[in-house]
Amino acid sequence: MTRARTWTLVALAAASLGLAACGSSSASPTTTAPAAPSTATPSTTGPVPATPISDPSAAGTFGTEPTITVPPGAPPTQLESKDLIVGTGATAKAGDTVTVQYVGVAYSNGKVFDSSWSRNQPFQFALGEGQVIPGWDQGVVGMQVGGRRELIIPPALAYGANAPSGSGIAPNDTLIFIVDLLKVN
Repeated sequence: MTRARTWTLVALAAASLGLAACGSSSASPTTTAPAAPSTATPSTTGPVPATPISDPSAAGTFGTEPTITVPPGAPPTQLESKDLIVGTGATAKAGDTVTVQYVGVAYSNGKVFDSSWSRNQPFQFALGEGQVIPGWDQGVVGMQVGGRRELIIPPALAYGANAPSGSGIAPNDTLIFIVDLLKVN
């Protein structure tokens, strides 16, 4: 049995090398981009499952209206916050008056329901004082001026069942915002 197992391993190794050699051809006109570095831990028990991209929105350029892509699958039940661009200026904290540009999309339909960029008017509010939905009061804290952050806000931290009429937001909808922090006072 040991001898058969050894020959099986040798045959598999040879077949793998042969297949690897077939994958490269100098006559092929196709070019491919280099693979991204893997962060997966090698496994000896089987293939490592791929990690799904939880947030497909691109960072874009600070100060220009971004495009939001709704992630696949069910919406999260907790506030999710991701810095798409890390700022280098003052850090926003509760009690500060902040000035932002933003765009908001409904998770349910992927449509923009509000954008300060489209009005060409930044929005100013006192952070942590209930002037905005709780997801913003919690999600903007810690941003730095010059930064861009994506917030995925569950209904409990947005409008819940009381979505504003005619807003494009369904009752109990999860909201996605991309926020640029322009100023902290």
